[in-house]
Amino acid sequence: MTLDQDQQRAEKNLKKEERARDGRKAMTEYETQARATREKTERLKALRLAKDAQAQAAARQADQATSRTPQKYNSSLNSAALHPGYAANSAPPRTCAGVRIRLSTLVTSC
Repeated sequence: MTLDQDQQRAEKNLKKEERARDGRKAMTEYETQARATREKTERLKALRLAKDAQAQAAARQADQATSRTPQKYNSSLNSAALHPGYAANSAPPRTCAGVRIRLSTLVTSC
């Protein structure tokens, strides 16, 4: 072999080693960024869940403080006497958040 061939072969090997080193370095950086992203996502998810739980608890407390317990319908009483305008065989109005409404006049979802 000649000196030129040896030098070309050495340069090829050097370039291979550099590419392998660059690849390992890039992979390490990628894994570090991925780990940081996962940790950040987990932290933000925990904060969001805690905030949601706190908001639900506050909403429950507000509902309990402002709402009255709806009276149960007593089937032994005449519904026409309880709710004027309804026939004796018709069902009483539905209760939505403690407010009695006529379904025939107002169609909304509770």
